[in-house]
Amino acid sequence: MPAIRQILRSDGVPLVRLESLHLQVDVAPGIGGRVISTIDKHSGHQFLWRNKALPLELKPSGSEYDPNFYGGIDELLPNDLPEAIDGIDCPDHGELWTTPLSAEVADDSLMLRARLPKFGLAYEREMRLRSDGPWLEFNYRIANTTNQPRQFLWKLHAALAVQEGDVIECPAGQAQIVDPAWSRFRTKTPFKWPNLEGRAANLVPTQDGTMDFFYLFDLIKGELFWHRPDAGLKFGYQFDTKVFPYSWLFASYGGFLGHYTIILEPCTAMPMSVNEAAAGNKCSRLEPGEVLETRVSLYAGAL
Repeated sequence: MPAIRQILRSDGVPLVRLESLHLQVDVAPGIGGRVISTIDKHSGHQFLWRNKALPLELKPSGSEYDPNFYGGIDELLPNDLPEAIDGIDCPDHGELWTTPLSAEVADDSLMLRARLPKFGLAYEREMRLRSDGPWLEFNYRIANTTNQPRQFLWKLHAALAVQEGDVIECPAGQAQIVDPAWSRFRTKTPFKWPNLEGRAANLVPTQDGTMDFFYLFDLIKGELFWHRPDAGLKFGYQFDTKVFPYSWLFASYGGFLGHYTIILEPCTAMPMSVNEAAAGNKCSRLEPGEVLETRVSLYAGAL
Protein backbone atom coordinates (compact mmCIF):
# COMPACT_ATOMS: atom_id res chain seq x y z
CA MET A 1 0.00 0.00 0.00
CA PRO A 2 1.36 3.48 -0.80
CA ALA A 3 2.70 5.32 2.25
CA ILE A 4 3.46 8.92 3.22
CA ARG A 5 6.25 10.35 5.40
CA GLN A 6 6.77 13.89 6.73
CA ILE A 7 10.21 13.67 8.36
CA LEU A 8 12.26 14.84 5.40
CA ARG A 9 13.87 18.20 4.61
CA SER A 10 15.74 19.77 1.69
CA ASP A 11 17.71 22.96 2.33
CA GLY A 12 15.85 23.12 5.63
CA VAL A 13 12.44 23.03 3.89
CA PRO A 14 9.98 20.39 5.17
CA LEU A 15 8.98 17.79 2.60
CA VAL A 16 6.27 15.17 2.31
CA ARG A 17 7.26 11.90 0.64
CA LEU A 18 4.69 9.75 -1.14
CA GLU A 19 5.98 6.25 -1.82
CA SER A 20 4.69 3.09 -3.45
CA LEU A 21 6.30 -0.02 -4.92
CA HIS A 22 6.68 1.95 -8.14
CA LEU A 23 7.35 5.63 -7.34
CA GLN A 24 8.98 7.91 -4.79
CA VAL A 25 7.66 11.49 -4.93
CA ASP A 26 8.81 14.41 -2.73
CA VAL A 27 6.64 17.51 -2.30
CA ALA A 28 7.38 20.88 -0.65
CA PRO A 29 3.95 22.11 0.59
CA GLY A 30 5.43 25.37 1.90
CA ILE A 31 6.66 26.36 -1.57
CA GLY A 32 3.48 26.35 -3.60
CA GLY A 33 3.23 22.57 -3.30
CA ARG A 34 6.22 22.15 -5.62
CA VAL A 35 7.08 18.54 -6.51
CA ILE A 36 10.87 18.44 -6.29
CA SER A 37 11.54 14.76 -7.03
CA THR A 38 9.87 11.93 -8.94
CA ILE A 39 11.88 8.69 -9.04
CA ASP A 40 10.99 5.44 -10.78
CA LYS A 41 11.94 2.83 -8.18
CA HIS A 42 12.49 0.07 -10.74
CA SER A 43 15.11 1.92 -12.81
CA GLY A 44 16.19 4.53 -10.24
CA HIS A 45 15.59 7.26 -12.83
CA GLN A 46 14.94 10.81 -11.60
CA PHE A 47 12.55 12.35 -14.12
CA LEU A 48 12.60 15.94 -12.89
CA TRP A 49 15.18 18.59 -13.72
CA ARG A 50 16.33 21.01 -11.04
CA ASN A 51 18.56 24.05 -11.04
CA LYS A 52 21.44 22.97 -8.81
CA ALA A 53 22.63 26.57 -8.47
CA LEU A 54 19.55 27.48 -6.40
CA PRO A 55 18.47 26.35 -2.94
CA LEU A 56 14.94 25.23 -2.26
CA GLU A 57 13.36 28.27 -0.61
CA LEU A 58 10.14 30.27 -0.60
CA LYS A 59 10.42 33.47 -2.60
CA PRO A 60 8.50 36.65 -1.70
CA SER A 61 5.30 37.35 -3.58
CA GLY A 62 6.08 39.35 -6.69
CA SER A 63 9.48 37.74 -7.29
CA GLU A 64 10.66 37.33 -10.87
CA TYR A 65 10.30 33.69 -11.92
CA ASP A 66 13.06 33.09 -14.48
CA PRO A 67 16.12 33.86 -12.29
CA ASN A 68 14.47 31.82 -9.49
CA PHE A 69 13.56 28.86 -11.72
CA TYR A 70 14.29 25.89 -9.43
CA GLY A 71 12.71 23.19 -11.57
CA GLY A 72 10.58 20.24 -10.51
CA ILE A 73 6.83 20.63 -10.94
CA ASP A 74 5.26 24.01 -10.23
CA GLU A 75 1.75 25.18 -11.06
CA LEU A 76 0.90 28.63 -12.39
CA LEU A 77 -2.25 30.33 -11.11
CA PRO A 78 -3.85 32.75 -12.01
CA ASN A 79 -1.48 33.98 -14.74
CA ASP A 80 1.88 33.64 -16.50
CA LEU A 81 2.85 37.12 -17.70
CA PRO A 82 2.66 39.82 -15.03
CA GLU A 83 -0.49 41.81 -15.85
CA ALA A 84 -3.57 43.40 -14.33
CA ILE A 85 -6.51 40.98 -14.53
CA ASP A 86 -9.98 42.04 -13.40
CA GLY A 87 -8.34 45.12 -11.86
CA ILE A 88 -5.83 43.06 -9.83
CA ASP A 89 -2.08 43.34 -10.41
CA CYS A 90 -0.96 39.73 -10.82
CA PRO A 91 2.77 38.99 -10.34
CA ASP A 92 5.15 37.14 -12.64
CA HIS A 93 4.03 33.50 -13.12
CA GLY A 94 1.13 34.06 -10.73
CA GLU A 95 0.68 33.80 -6.98
CA LEU A 96 0.63 30.05 -6.36
CA TRP A 97 4.37 29.36 -6.70
CA THR A 98 5.14 31.83 -3.88
CA THR A 99 2.23 30.81 -1.62
CA PRO A 100 2.72 28.36 1.28
CA LEU A 101 0.13 25.58 1.24
CA SER A 102 -1.27 23.83 4.27
CA ALA A 103 -0.70 20.08 4.27
CA GLU A 104 -3.03 17.42 5.63
CA VAL A 105 -1.69 13.86 5.53
CA ALA A 106 -3.90 10.79 5.55
CA ASP A 107 -2.80 7.14 5.32
CA ASP A 108 -2.39 7.23 1.55
CA SER A 109 -3.07 10.82 0.43
CA LEU A 110 -1.78 14.35 0.79
CA MET A 111 -4.19 17.28 0.73
CA LEU A 112 -2.78 20.75 -0.01
CA ARG A 113 -4.78 23.96 0.41
CA ALA A 114 -4.37 27.73 0.11
CA ARG A 115 -6.23 30.88 -0.86
CA LEU A 116 -4.47 33.20 -3.29
CA PRO A 117 -4.02 36.39 -1.23
CA LYS A 118 -4.66 38.86 -4.05
CA PHE A 119 -6.82 37.02 -6.56
CA GLY A 120 -9.07 35.27 -4.05
CA LEU A 121 -9.19 31.80 -5.59
CA ALA A 122 -9.28 28.92 -3.09
CA TYR A 123 -6.99 26.12 -4.31
CA GLU A 124 -7.04 22.45 -3.25
CA ARG A 125 -4.92 19.58 -4.53
CA GLU A 126 -5.21 15.99 -3.30
CA MET A 127 -2.27 13.76 -4.28
CA ARG A 128 -2.41 9.98 -4.15
CA LEU A 129 -0.12 7.25 -5.55
CA ARG A 130 -1.75 4.24 -7.14
CA SER A 131 -0.72 0.74 -6.07
CA ASP A 132 -1.23 -0.83 -9.50
CA GLY A 133 1.50 1.07 -11.37
CA PRO A 134 3.69 4.20 -11.55
CA TRP A 135 0.77 6.64 -11.44
CA LEU A 136 0.26 9.74 -9.32
CA GLU A 137 -3.32 11.00 -9.19
CA PHE A 138 -4.19 14.66 -8.59
CA ASN A 139 -7.70 15.71 -7.60
CA TYR A 140 -8.21 19.47 -7.87
CA ARG A 141 -10.76 21.95 -6.62
CA ILE A 142 -10.51 25.68 -7.42
CA ALA A 143 -13.25 27.97 -6.07
CA ASN A 144 -13.96 31.65 -6.60
CA THR A 145 -14.41 32.96 -3.05
CA THR A 146 -14.82 36.60 -4.15
CA ASN A 147 -17.93 38.55 -5.13
CA GLN A 148 -16.60 39.24 -8.64
CA PRO A 149 -16.03 36.99 -11.68
CA ARG A 150 -12.46 35.74 -12.09
CA GLN A 151 -10.79 35.09 -15.45
CA PHE A 152 -7.51 33.23 -15.18
CA LEU A 153 -4.89 30.86 -16.51
CA TRP A 154 -4.05 27.62 -14.72
CA LYS A 155 -1.05 25.70 -15.95
CA LEU A 156 0.90 22.63 -14.87
CA HIS A 157 4.65 23.13 -15.24
CA ALA A 158 6.82 19.98 -15.14
CA ALA A 159 10.53 20.50 -15.87
CA LEU A 160 12.18 17.30 -17.10
CA ALA A 161 15.80 16.17 -17.34
CA VAL A 162 16.46 15.52 -21.03
CA GLN A 163 19.07 14.24 -23.45
CA GLU A 164 19.47 14.09 -27.22
CA GLY A 165 16.97 11.74 -28.85
CA ASP A 166 14.17 12.15 -26.29
CA VAL A 167 10.70 12.51 -27.81
CA ILE A 168 7.69 14.64 -26.86
CA GLU A 169 4.32 13.20 -27.82
CA CYS A 170 1.04 15.10 -27.85
CA PRO A 171 -2.03 14.28 -29.98
CA ALA A 172 -2.37 17.89 -31.10
CA GLY A 173 -3.87 18.72 -34.46
CA GLN A 174 -2.03 22.02 -34.66
CA ALA A 175 0.77 23.97 -33.02
CA GLN A 176 2.06 27.52 -33.11
CA ILE A 177 5.31 29.17 -32.08
CA VAL A 178 4.74 31.46 -29.11
CA ASP A 179 7.53 33.85 -30.13
CA PRO A 180 10.18 33.30 -32.84
CA ALA A 181 12.73 34.97 -30.54
CA TRP A 182 12.33 31.92 -28.29
CA SER A 183 12.50 29.28 -31.00
CA ARG A 184 14.76 27.42 -33.43
CA PHE A 185 12.05 27.97 -36.05
CA ARG A 186 10.68 31.07 -37.77
CA THR A 187 7.23 29.98 -39.01
CA LYS A 188 4.65 32.30 -37.43
CA THR A 189 1.49 30.60 -38.69
CA PRO A 190 -0.09 27.49 -37.13
CA PHE A 191 1.28 24.18 -38.43
CA LYS A 192 0.49 20.48 -38.23
CA TRP A 193 2.28 19.12 -35.18
CA PRO A 194 5.06 17.95 -34.96
CA ASN A 195 6.56 18.58 -38.41
CA LEU A 196 7.92 22.07 -39.02
CA GLU A 197 10.31 23.43 -41.62
CA GLY A 198 11.36 19.93 -42.64
CA ARG A 199 12.17 18.78 -39.10
CA ALA A 200 10.44 16.95 -36.27
CA ALA A 201 9.94 19.68 -33.67
CA ASN A 202 9.24 17.07 -30.96
CA LEU A 203 12.75 15.53 -30.98
CA VAL A 204 15.23 16.80 -28.41
CA PRO A 205 18.51 17.97 -29.99
CA THR A 206 21.92 18.30 -28.37
CA GLN A 207 22.55 21.10 -25.89
CA ASP A 208 23.24 23.50 -28.75
CA GLY A 209 22.23 26.84 -27.23
CA THR A 210 18.73 27.00 -28.76
CA MET A 211 15.17 27.14 -27.42
CA ASP A 212 11.61 26.29 -28.43
CA PHE A 213 8.25 27.50 -27.18
CA PHE A 214 5.01 26.14 -28.65
CA TYR A 215 1.28 26.25 -28.13
CA LEU A 216 -0.28 22.86 -28.93
CA PHE A 217 -4.01 22.81 -29.59
CA ASP A 218 -6.89 21.00 -31.30
CA LEU A 219 -6.08 18.10 -28.98
CA ILE A 220 -7.56 14.75 -29.98
CA LYS A 221 -7.26 13.65 -26.35
CA GLY A 222 -5.75 15.03 -23.17
CA GLU A 223 -2.21 13.65 -23.17
CA LEU A 224 1.27 15.18 -23.06
CA PHE A 225 4.22 12.79 -22.66
CA TRP A 226 8.00 12.65 -22.73
CA HIS A 227 9.67 9.41 -23.91
CA ARG A 228 13.25 8.16 -23.74
CA PRO A 229 13.14 5.30 -26.26
CA ASP A 230 16.62 3.87 -25.61
CA ALA A 231 15.89 3.54 -21.87
CA GLY A 232 12.24 2.57 -22.22
CA LEU A 233 11.02 5.42 -19.99
CA LYS A 234 7.93 7.60 -20.13
CA PHE A 235 6.66 10.60 -18.14
CA GLY A 236 3.61 12.74 -18.66
CA TYR A 237 0.06 13.81 -18.06
CA GLN A 238 -3.44 12.64 -18.84
CA PHE A 239 -6.09 15.33 -18.36
CA ASP A 240 -9.57 16.50 -19.30
CA THR A 241 -9.47 18.66 -22.43
CA LYS A 242 -12.63 20.45 -21.29
CA VAL A 243 -10.49 21.94 -18.51
CA PHE A 244 -7.10 21.95 -20.25
CA PRO A 245 -7.85 22.47 -23.97
CA TYR A 246 -4.25 23.50 -24.67
CA SER A 247 -0.74 22.23 -23.99
CA TRP A 248 2.28 24.49 -23.98
CA LEU A 249 5.78 23.15 -24.53
CA PHE A 250 8.82 25.15 -23.48
CA ALA A 251 12.27 23.74 -24.24
CA SER A 252 15.70 25.09 -23.42
CA TYR A 253 18.55 23.33 -25.17
CA GLY A 254 21.02 25.62 -23.44
CA GLY A 255 19.51 28.83 -24.84
CA PHE A 256 17.66 29.85 -21.66
CA LEU A 257 20.22 30.63 -18.96
CA GLY A 258 22.21 27.56 -20.05
CA HIS A 259 19.48 25.16 -18.87
CA TYR A 260 18.88 21.84 -20.65
CA THR A 261 15.28 20.93 -19.94
CA ILE A 262 11.81 20.58 -21.42
CA ILE A 263 8.71 21.80 -19.59
CA LEU A 264 5.40 19.99 -20.13
CA GLU A 265 2.54 22.46 -19.61
CA PRO A 266 -1.12 21.42 -19.90
CA CYS A 267 -2.93 24.76 -19.75
CA THR A 268 -6.43 26.21 -19.53
CA ALA A 269 -5.62 29.28 -21.65
CA MET A 270 -4.05 30.52 -24.86
CA PRO A 271 -2.28 32.85 -25.60
CA MET A 272 0.05 33.80 -22.74
CA SER A 273 -1.77 36.99 -21.73
CA VAL A 274 -4.92 36.23 -19.74
CA ASN A 275 -6.50 39.45 -20.99
CA GLU A 276 -5.89 38.47 -24.61
CA ALA A 277 -7.14 34.94 -23.96
CA ALA A 278 -10.26 36.28 -22.22
CA ALA A 279 -11.02 38.51 -25.21
CA GLY A 280 -11.12 35.36 -27.35
CA ASN A 281 -12.95 33.28 -24.72
CA LYS A 282 -9.87 31.07 -24.37
CA CYS A 283 -9.20 31.05 -20.63
CA SER A 284 -10.76 29.79 -17.40
CA ARG A 285 -13.60 31.77 -15.84
CA LEU A 286 -15.37 31.33 -12.52
CA GLU A 287 -18.37 33.31 -11.35
CA PRO A 288 -18.64 34.20 -7.62
CA GLY A 289 -19.03 30.98 -5.67
CA GLU A 290 -18.41 28.81 -8.74
CA VAL A 291 -16.09 25.80 -8.45
CA LEU A 292 -13.82 24.00 -10.93
CA GLU A 293 -13.08 20.34 -10.15
CA THR A 294 -10.96 17.96 -12.20
CA ARG A 295 -8.59 15.00 -12.02
CA VAL A 296 -5.13 14.81 -13.61
CA SER A 297 -3.07 11.61 -13.84
CA LEU A 298 0.72 11.63 -13.97
CA TYR A 299 2.60 8.58 -15.27
CA ALA A 300 6.33 8.13 -14.52
CA GLY A 301 7.74 4.73 -15.41
CA ALA A 302 8.47 2.23 -18.16
CA LEU A 303 7.15 2.59 -21.71
